[in-house]
Amino acid sequence: MKRKRTNRGLAFKLFIPVGIVLFASIFIWTHYSSKYREKQLIDTAVIQVDKFCNSVLKLTWFAMLHNPTQDMQEILNSMSEYNDIKEIRVFNCEGQIRFSNNPGEVGHVREKSHETCSTCHSMDPPKMKTDIKDRVRIFESGDGELLLGLINPIVNAQSCATSDCHYHPPDVAKLGSLDVIVSLETIRKNIAASKKLSAWSAVGLFLILAVTIGLVILFQVNRPITRLVGKTRRIAEGDFTRTGPHRVWADEIEQLSVAINEMGQKIQEKQVELNRQKDMYRHLFEQVPCTITVQNREYKLVEFNQEFVRRFNPKYGDYCYAAYKGLDAKCSRCPVEKTFLDGKSHFSEESGINKDGTTTHWFVKTAPLKDESGRVVAAMEMSLDITRRKRLEEEVRISEKKYQAIFKNIPNPVFILNRDDLCILDLNDAAQSVYGYERPAIKGRGFDMLFASSREYEQIKNNINIAFHERCVHVKNDDDHIYVNIWIRPAEFVNRNVLIVTTVDITVSVETEQQLIQAGKMATLGEMATGVAHELNQPLSVNKTASGLIARKINSDELIDRSILKTLSEEIESHVDRASRITSHMRLFGRKTVFKKEMVNINEVLKRAFDIFSQQLKLREIEVTWDLSEDLPDIQADPVRLEQVFINLLINARDAIVAKAKNAGEDRELLRRISLSTRHKADTIQVKIRDTGTGIASAHISKIFEPFFTTKNVGEGTGLGLSISYGIIKESEGDIRVYNNRDGGATFVIVFNTRKGQTSHEA
Repeated sequence: MKRKRTNRGLAFKLFIPVGIVLFASIFIWTHYSSKYREKQLIDTAVIQVDKFCNSVLKLTWFAMLHNPTQDMQEILNSMSEYNDIKEIRVFNCEGQIRFSNNPGEVGHVREKSHETCSTCHSMDPPKMKTDIKDRVRIFESGDGELLLGLINPIVNAQSCATSDCHYHPPDVAKLGSLDVIVSLETIRKNIAASKKLSAWSAVGLFLILAVTIGLVILFQVNRPITRLVGKTRRIAEGDFTRTGPHRVWADEIEQLSVAINEMGQKIQEKQVELNRQKDMYRHLFEQVPCTITVQNREYKLVEFNQEFVRRFNPKYGDYCYAAYKGLDAKCSRCPVEKTFLDGKSHFSEESGINKDGTTTHWFVKTAPLKDESGRVVAAMEMSLDITRRKRLEEEVRISEKKYQAIFKNIPNPVFILNRDDLCILDLNDAAQSVYGYERPAIKGRGFDMLFASSREYEQIKNNINIAFHERCVHVKNDDDHIYVNIWIRPAEFVNRNVLIVTTVDITVSVETEQQLIQAGKMATLGEMATGVAHELNQPLSVNKTASGLIARKINSDELIDRSILKTLSEEIESHVDRASRITSHMRLFGRKTVFKKEMVNINEVLKRAFDIFSQQLKLREIEVTWDLSEDLPDIQADPVRLEQVFINLLINARDAIVAKAKNAGEDRELLRRISLSTRHKADTIQVKIRDTGTGIASAHISKIFEPFFTTKNVGEGTGLGLSISYGIIKESEGDIRVYNNRDGGATFVIVFNTRKGQTSHEA
């Protein structure tokens, strides 16, 4: 049995909470308004009573100086009658009533606990409170009358302390107190009338606002929403006619109406689009190049497309096996049967013989068609001709066989690596021959087994996307080391992402290059011999002078002052250290080293090259100016080989300046200067070595870095310096170029890359 649904309109749902909030708001406002009015009336009464008390105190002061007993009593009686005062009395410090408008209570003493006395005696010692709020008391009389009491202190003025009539000691601060009691019945009646008026005003205001809100909800909410409900139901029934114009200044409900109109328009457009797509998919079903059939559980054709008609000329109700293959019974491996059994799609590959005797192949894919309860009632079968693909697969197999033969016979070692873990999947015959490994012994192992340095392998692994890696050190099966260049290319191999790695043995060229570099070092050392000899002569001369002085003092039995002896020993030690540094630098520079990149500072290498060569320039009176940037980042390079580059360029600059001076003659004054500067720009560091020499002929600039090319006279140069320097700069992933200066001489510019990701290799 269906439960009857109670319809409560939106107006009712809005009116109830709005009415509750409105009623509560008006009630709270009325309550606090009455409280405020009541407080205001009482505060006014308190202020008036306080003013009356002050007037009484001023009058009593004059009365006390003349005839206190008679005058005070008359003042109190007249003031109470004139101002309609209920009670007015004067207490002394002991709580005795001295004066009162009620003669019967004069002379009575009140206890400290009495409400009149407790105002001052509530604390010990007693203290008269000055704040009017602390001196006011509101209470009811025995007959229910509301009364207001106010106590004021009577202080000991100077005139009271010196008067002859009634002397009071000066140390007494308070002489007594004035207690005044008035009736608040009039104020109580005013408050009651105010509350009554506020209550009726609240009721009237509530009714007016309730009726107004009800009418607004009825006409501005309920009726428009009723129209919207009707419009929505018409849209649900398929009526998309727009209703009512849209005003410029529309409220939210009118905007909702516009939105519903727009929704109806969109639904209509979607319905048209849905019908169009339905026709389109029907057209695709008919025109798709593969055959599509729909079969019932008896394997009879209930639907098929035009391609199936063109190829097989079927009729509705034919068995699928008869239409496809001309059989009298169902196929032994039928994917449609499997779909009916488990309700899933199935795939198969079929082959057969055409009428002309050729072999044909096709893919079969089935899909279940279910009713509302989920039961498979039919199956759709799609067939795609793959005869051409089968022929291409055979051609690819033959081609793969051919490329496999090429791969095995490439003269350079080639490895196929798994891209994820760099495991060796395959290698060619050249790799087996160069590295000395048999294919079964190396397949499946990591590519790192071929590297002499794990650090170098990690650098290549971290930069695997870089195509070329230069001067890597590999280890053969017999532990012999070889130098190789590595090329890496991504590829796809047996349906997996791989890397094709080709290595080239450059051991012979590296050894030849090292020999050329060493020969260049030896030639440079020969060039520096004169300067080094002068550098060593200076500390030797200082040491000889110091030792001679010590010997003469000893031979003449003279005492040597301790400070002089200390100075001589320090000078000998410093010059010995200087000579030691020179010889160590020469030995380090001259020895045969392997190429090894490390993080170096260009400024430090440039200064070190100048230090070993500075005396050569001093002997030829060549001035050197420096302009080095202090914020240069480090680069990856071989510091010893980089120093050789700078020395070669300094030698060339020196020789060019000397040659220019020689050609000009001794009488002509020429500028002899070499300028050294470094700059950091973007991701590069630039080093400039500028001289004021002869410059380079235009015809020679393009050949200046070629091996054995030299512009010097026979016996003065080998032509290897700039060629070796060019190779060292390229090894450091830099670039070097030269141009002539407008004012004479030439400038060599070396540019190094500071981008992250540079790799260093040992060679």
